[in-house]
Amino acid sequence: MALENIYTEVNFKNESGTNSDSSTDLTSVVSLLTPKKKILHKSNPGFPTLLLALLMIFFLLLAILFSVALVILFRMYSDLLEEKNTIKQLNYTKLECIKNHSPMEVWSCCLKNWKPLNFHCYFISTGSKSWSESEENCASMGAHLLVICSKEEQDFITMNLDTHAAYYVGLSDPEGQGQWQWVDQTPYNSNATFWLPGDLNCNKEYCVVLNHHLNIRGWGWNNVSCDSDHRSVCELMKIYL
Repeated sequence: MALENIYTEVNFKNESGTNSDSSTDLTSVVSLLTPKKKILHKSNPGFPTLLLALLMIFFLLLAILFSVALVILFRMYSDLLEEKNTIKQLNYTKLECIKNHSPMEVWSCCLKNWKPLNFHCYFISTGSKSWSESEENCASMGAHLLVICSKEEQDFITMNLDTHAAYYVGLSDPEGQGQWQWVDQTPYNSNATFWLPGDLNCNKEYCVVLNHHLNIRGWGWNNVSCDSDHRSVCELMKIYL
């Protein structure tokens, strides 16, 4: 009876152990057969990647700006070359040139019958026109009416003028409100003017001439009607070759 009880106990333990191993094996099999989900890690761009993108954008913009600058410089060079070629093709009998004593040996030139002073050339007309017609005449030669910036310039011009005539200069009051303006946008300096005594009192006289008065024995500025016909003086930058 005792032996039988021992067998039964041993048999129970064996059955219990067999069940445990089977359960463990089943779990392992299920684990192996069940497909594992792959965990995808999203890669966020880090600092080096962002820096690389910014550098690429920067160099792209730099390349675009360089290309634009290159095109502009090429056009400027082409225009300068064309202008230089045009000047070289001029009939040099129409130019009067003076060689400047400098390492570059540059020639400064004025058109024939134009008078040189410093960096400018001056043409004194003999025909009489209105102020606007006189300015148009100067513009047709690539010049503008005389702009007087110093006593030296005025004295140089007036020594070549006819004392019995008046000459338009590039000073006017377009609005008729006492706002005098030079044709080349040079600022009007009221402390550097050469008005004749008693002028600037007449109405509707909005243009200026150089005029010689015997009473004061000298040349000065006189405001006149812009429609009056007078001679004129044109001014042009020197040509350098």
